[in-house]
Amino acid sequence: MPNTKSAIKRLKQSEVRRQRNKAVKTRTKTEIKKVLAAVEAGNIADAEELFKMAAKKLDQAGSRSIIHKNAAARQKSRLQRIIKAAKTAA
Repeated sequence: MPNTKSAIKRLKQSEVRRQRNKAVKTRTKTEIKKVLAAVEAGNIADAEELFKMAAKKLDQAGSRSIIHKNAAARQKSRLQRIIKAAKTAA
């Protein structure tokens, strides 16, 4: 447990930031799952629309350093590859 006033404040700030970051990560993962579900269902047009939202959320998380920028780019690239492969298969 923190002993000084500044350490108590830092603990409170860390908790607020942790919860905010967790919410952003969860939302990002949900958007990715929506895209993958649309591809599995064969809805390529829906998947492309959902990809736009997922890419936006990934970029926001990357720019805020909630996830690494390269990790965001990698996930976007993988989603694009999956959508492209489903489009060519259909």
